[in-house]
Amino acid sequence: MEKVTEYFGSMVFDERVMKAALSEKVYKSLKRTIDRGTPLDISVANAVAAAMKDWAVEKGATHYTHWFQPMTGVTAEKHDSFISPAPDGRVIMEFSGKELVKGEPDASSFPSGGLRATFEARGYTAWDPTSYAFIKDGTLYIPTAFCSYTGEALDKKVPLLRSMEALSRQAKRVLKLFGKENIKSIKTSVGPEQEYFLVDRELWKQRKDLIMTGRTLFGAMPPKGQEMEDHYFGSIKPRVAEYMADLDRELWKLGILAKTKHNEVAPAQHELAPIYKTTNIAADHNQLTMEVMKKVAERHGLVCLLHEKPFDGVNGSGKHNNWSIATDTGENLLSPGETPSENAQFLLFLTAVIKAVDDYQDLLRLSVATAGNDHRLGANEAPPAVISIFLGDELAAILDAIENDTPYGGTAKEKMKLGVDVLPQFSKDTTDRNRTSPFAFTGNKFEFRMLGSSNSISCANIHLNAAVAESLRQFADVLENADDFNSALHDLIKENIKAHKRIIFNGNGYDDKWIEEAERRGLSNLKTTADCMPRICDRKNVDMLVSHGIFTETEIFSRRDIMLDNYVKQVNIEASTMVYMARRQILPAISKFTADTAASVSAKKNICDTACGYETKLISELSKLTDETDNAADELETAISKLKEIDVITEQAEFVRDVMLPAMDKLRKPADTAETLTSEEYWPFPAYDKLLFGV
Repeated sequence: MEKVTEYFGSMVFDERVMKAALSEKVYKSLKRTIDRGTPLDISVANAVAAAMKDWAVEKGATHYTHWFQPMTGVTAEKHDSFISPAPDGRVIMEFSGKELVKGEPDASSFPSGGLRATFEARGYTAWDPTSYAFIKDGTLYIPTAFCSYTGEALDKKVPLLRSMEALSRQAKRVLKLFGKENIKSIKTSVGPEQEYFLVDRELWKQRKDLIMTGRTLFGAMPPKGQEMEDHYFGSIKPRVAEYMADLDRELWKLGILAKTKHNEVAPAQHELAPIYKTTNIAADHNQLTMEVMKKVAERHGLVCLLHEKPFDGVNGSGKHNNWSIATDTGENLLSPGETPSENAQFLLFLTAVIKAVDDYQDLLRLSVATAGNDHRLGANEAPPAVISIFLGDELAAILDAIENDTPYGGTAKEKMKLGVDVLPQFSKDTTDRNRTSPFAFTGNKFEFRMLGSSNSISCANIHLNAAVAESLRQFADVLENADDFNSALHDLIKENIKAHKRIIFNGNGYDDKWIEEAERRGLSNLKTTADCMPRICDRKNVDMLVSHGIFTETEIFSRRDIMLDNYVKQVNIEASTMVYMARRQILPAISKFTADTAASVSAKKNICDTACGYETKLISELSKLTDETDNAADELETAISKLKEIDVITEQAEFVRDVMLPAMDKLRKPADTAETLTSEEYWPFPAYDKLLFGV
């Protein structure tokens, strides 16, 4: 059997391949571009393109594609072959630096939020040399950025790279004040944990809602859900284990550092976690991971569901964004060291993050806002919609001591004693983990736990990087002009702890009392996409994002419109699917079962004088539920029609929030109750018990 170490990254044009395929001069020039962001010379691009093509063809590739991430939420690709005509009628395989560096997809067919008119079709893709090319399905994939003819960013990669550069600029200013002048770049790194559901493909085919929307719009809970907590970290079923093994192999060939796999809390729910990578590469890898997860599932007769809430009544799926900052010399700027109370540099960067999260709560909230994630946040299975930071007892005590100018009486790490001699002793961590916190410090990184399972991690990291860059800019402005650096540093940390401590909460984020407390603290509670997405256009947010070069003002307004449009369209599709299922599947099934039951009653009475109490009661209840379902379907149809009459996108989103979603809930309730009363053989699609326990 082939060893993992032998095939890992075998489909990636990584440094090993480049070093062997390129001249030393070309390789060094390319490395400078990758590591320091220096401009790419066309002669270098030509040399890289030739080597890349030769390597890809040797691996069986016949085509190449500029792989990019438009604002659709998924990736996009247009495939071109390497073939060019030869004079003798044959073909040769060619690929130039020009073709590597620039592509030209049709920009008018992708969401632009008004940046491009329909007739203005030209758009460009530009090679991102910091993210390695790879081969998938006989095609060379080249990670690229996507922009319009006039230069506006139409994707998620461009602003992500801009945000990384902005944070690096400001962090270097701060580190220079600590005497670290040799730092050339600072990069954020991310490890996104990915939750997902697996269901049987044959069952999936019978559910219009799963096919059209990725979630079940109807469905009564079975007798058992997740209440026994026996699925979490439980033994992995053979069929799932085979899928996971196949998935690992495919991801490893693509150089993706898939590390951990286990069962999650809900039945049929699982998780994959990778090792950390630089943020833009981690974003590319996570998009690729989601694609590969779905494809591998098909090979095993399964469907991978990445919707945030595919089943009502059990936990939904999230994506925990583990985020940290490090220098090009390998120093983690969020590592407290053995004595964090004496680590001024760490405390300054920690304070910068605290300030950033407090100042830009709304940006972080809207960065994870989707129609799907609205069902999950605040549902006692995920963090609430209120942003807060968990620091743990030790760091909280250190910050209290700084704020109050009192000595910090920290203690050495405690040894865990388990009372069994044969078991080893180990050091207890200085802080516990808080799985209810939206933004938790976990040792040397922050875990942003609000992302939905289908989210691109780019959005959250764009706004997180930008907000921290702004804090660091303000800190650098103060400290660079200080007469006494140490005194100014102490005062700066103290003042900002006092100003932003309201965002720190170490308790249970699932408790309703916390929501009341958060309101008293003045924290925002933006419950839905319609509530939070317009906030990106608030003047403080626009000014900050523009000043750091993350977005232009027009790009910001376009993103508001694109994301609200996605929200409205998604819910409208769900509403239309509900009406379809109610009218063409559920109501006919209930009516047929009711009629057959009534016929049974009639037959019994013809034979003997029988009360038929059960059947009579059942017919009455089902008839009532039939009318309720029919009336609710009428109301939802009316709402769908009214939505078409609204032109302003923010008003559409508010209508969806206030009218359509309640109408959908109203339709679901009687239909789900009817499912529990209707004979299983009559129900038109697989129930929850088969979906959740059928793999």
